[in-house]
Amino acid sequence: MSVGESSRFALHQRLREVLGEEEGNALMEHLPPTGWADVATKHDLTALAETMEARFETMEHKILSTVRKEMNDQTRTLVTWLLVGMSTSTLTVGALAFGAAKLV
Repeated sequence: MSVGESSRFALHQRLREVLGEEEGNALMEHLPPTGWADVATKHDLTALAETMEARFETMEHKILSTVRKEMNDQTRTLVTWLLVGMSTSTLTVGALAFGAAKLV
């Protein structure tokens, strides 16, 4: 059964008549602003925590996988360019040495 605003107001008025102003107000403050169906239970919070943990783990695995792939690609590119650079440098030094030997 849904409790409407008019029912809540009538209950509040009756509580203030029976219990007094402060006590009636205090008791009404402990009720949810809408209905009990809108209040989360411990079971709801546990289920939400489990769902969030599973999503976090999935996201964590995806991020780590992406980072590993990017690092592997970057390392491969760096090593390739270092080897190309070393080969070029070796050829340049060899050519200079050969040219210097011809001059002597």
